[in-house]
Amino acid sequence: MQQINLGEQKLLKLCGHFSLALILSASSLTAESFADFKKTQQASFSKHKDEKDNEFNKYLAQQWKEYNAYKGTPLFEEPKPKQITPAKKEKLVVVGPPVYIKVQEPKVEPKPKPIAPPPEEIVKPKIMEKEITFDFFGTKLGFSKPSKTEKARFAPQNKEGITNFFNAMASSDTKTLLGEISDVKQKLNLNDWGLYLLVQKISENIYPSQDEARLMHWFLFNKLGYAVRVGLTGKNIALLHHSKKTIYSTPNYKIENQKFYVLSHYNKGSVGKLYTYEQNYPGATRALDLKLATLPTFEADMKNKTLEFKNYAQTHTIAYEYNKNLIDFMSTYPQADYETFFNAPMDEQSYQAIAKELKKIVDGKKASEAMNIVLRFVQNAFEYQRDDEQFGREKVMFAQETLYYDKSDCEDRSTLFASLIKELFGVGVVGIKYKDHIATALQIPLEGDKVTINQKEFVIADPTYINANIGQSMPQYKSIRPESFVVVVGR
Repeated sequence: MQQINLGEQKLLKLCGHFSLALILSASSLTAESFADFKKTQQASFSKHKDEKDNEFNKYLAQQWKEYNAYKGTPLFEEPKPKQITPAKKEKLVVVGPPVYIKVQEPKVEPKPKPIAPPPEEIVKPKIMEKEITFDFFGTKLGFSKPSKTEKARFAPQNKEGITNFFNAMASSDTKTLLGEISDVKQKLNLNDWGLYLLVQKISENIYPSQDEARLMHWFLFNKLGYAVRVGLTGKNIALLHHSKKTIYSTPNYKIENQKFYVLSHYNKGSVGKLYTYEQNYPGATRALDLKLATLPTFEADMKNKTLEFKNYAQTHTIAYEYNKNLIDFMSTYPQADYETFFNAPMDEQSYQAIAKELKKIVDGKKASEAMNIVLRFVQNAFEYQRDDEQFGREKVMFAQETLYYDKSDCEDRSTLFASLIKELFGVGVVGIKYKDHIATALQIPLEGDKVTINQKEFVIADPTYINANIGQSMPQYKSIRPESFVVVVGR
């Protein structure tokens, strides 16, 4: 036994020396590798194209904080009515001066004859030379891929990986791509939501990984001057955009008294706890604004549609054209505030066609009758259906969308009626919101149910209360003051 023990001791001693040698060797190798890694990182750091990147890089390495998500605010306190009982038809009181709708005749300008360039000057479109190409709502776009994107990776999958990605991109040349993005934004007349979708599309074309695409989106949006964050939810990236106005049904986090929204999770529930940082990228303070004051100028994919409605015993048809690419763009929208939807313009070609059709019906009629005909159009040309039944979620439609879909509910009809009545007749109009319903009210001298706003009287006009005249409110709302009002401005 003693010989075996001594043998074991000798073996253990030998192994101990061997292990120590391995440890020393490994330590030496690790130290050498770490030194090389550190040199690489320092070299990358010194090659940052923008001094602001150096400043932000130092900040990213500091302590991050844990934040709890706020549940997205719903649009309505209570579900909207599943069915609407039509109003009993009442005789219309015809008052006011005769009205005549103004319609812009389309300008037909002679097209100049194209001058063919000499053969040696003919070049291929630049889009064919770009590394990133895709279709953006019917418009073909091309962008330059920044250098070193293959080195920008989310590894390891933690805060260090985010810093590594940022450092790699900061040492890359993104100036050309950022210039191209700004140029396309201007040429296509994109609002902030259009820019969001554009940068998302570019990022996804560079990186198939969702986490790395979100990091690329974050990097580019910072460079474009927007207040945007990334955070960690477990080992995954969450992208957060700051908005001053509420974005409904979207999880959000309060960081330094500002709300940041996870738009990828609109109507998908909470993201949970998230680790992120507080400070903006230097100079990147702009909030994402979902306002759609003017429409994007996408390539036209024109479609025809005819709507039919009844006004007492008469049946009328309204034919118009619409750009399907605009409808596709609008369908991507999250739930912004009601001012966004009520004040967005209709496509000019669609509006002029509808105005021309309505002109045939209302011209020469007194004001009350003319406006009631437009109300009948919105009440009867579409089937009533709640958004949760049609889309599986709450969706406020732009006026252009309400015309497109065969079914709609209260706020959708209200956006359309408000847009038409404001443009056709130039009268003041507001949206009026109850806890489970939206209607409109007009600043006109008619008798009927009214609301007072800033000491001014507005007459109720409900596009969802089928067959009701201006001045008739649904019985359940007659004695209730609306919770809020939406001011509608002219185009």
